[in-house]
Amino acid sequence: MKNSLSSEFMFQLFALLTAIILVHAMYVAVIRPSADDQLAAEMAAQAAGEEVVPKRSLAVVIRDFEQEACFILLIWALSIMGYKGRQNMKEQQLLEEELLSIPEGTSVLPEDARQYSRSIEALPVTQQGYLLPRTLLSALQRFATTGSIPAVSDAIREQCDIESDRLDSELSMVRYIAWAIPSIGFIGTVRGIGDALGQAYKAVEGDISGVTVSLGVAFNSTFVALVLSIIIMFCLHQLQLAQERLVLNGQRYADSRLLRFLVASD
Repeated sequence: MKNSLSSEFMFQLFALLTAIILVHAMYVAVIRPSADDQLAAEMAAQAAGEEVVPKRSLAVVIRDFEQEACFILLIWALSIMGYKGRQNMKEQQLLEEELLSIPEGTSVLPEDARQYSRSIEALPVTQQGYLLPRTLLSALQRFATTGSIPAVSDAIREQCDIESDRLDSELSMVRYIAWAIPSIGFIGTVRGIGDALGQAYKAVEGDISGVTVSLGVAFNSTFVALVLSIIIMFCLHQLQLAQERLVLNGQRYADSRLLRFLVASD
């Protein structure tokens, strides 16, 4: 479990650094030069007295630092959820395997629990940390100790509840990112409005180009942040749904493949 947490932390750190490098390189090489050229052309046309209709191209909408930070956080959150989703798929595949080979009509007594535990203990160390092997092993150990079927049922339920809480808590970083992105967009809004107010004297003199650019920063940052937040929340809910299905399927597997074969000791 410690190795799993360590590898997951390293993956998250690597994903964050990769997102920063890729997004910043894209902004420096493509997005900001394109947006600056378009804005400079519009300002030059306005200064020449021409009638200009500002174009809301993609480069202009996402050119500012707040949008760049939002895209970095988006890629980071998607990477974390991709890692979790891949892990979930591996555990779902394990539900299709015959971890306990109990023939139909067989009665499993408490003294037989140790024998059936060996097949689970023979699994690779990585798979032993999955929900289903841990649940089955915990149930068999409880049955060998107590010889009580209700106690085994409680053990299965407790293990699944613990796993559900763990999976939910491990998504806290994604929830934080989903909250942080709109907050960063709001920071861009405040910054843009502040810059616009600081250039109000130019608008009085007839030069409104600076004010329009600053207001564009304000509205574009909020727009981009809200759109990206919607994307993250959709992916997050899909991942949570898959994790809840995993826990329910694991509990159903333990009930149908183990619990119904148990016979309490006299």
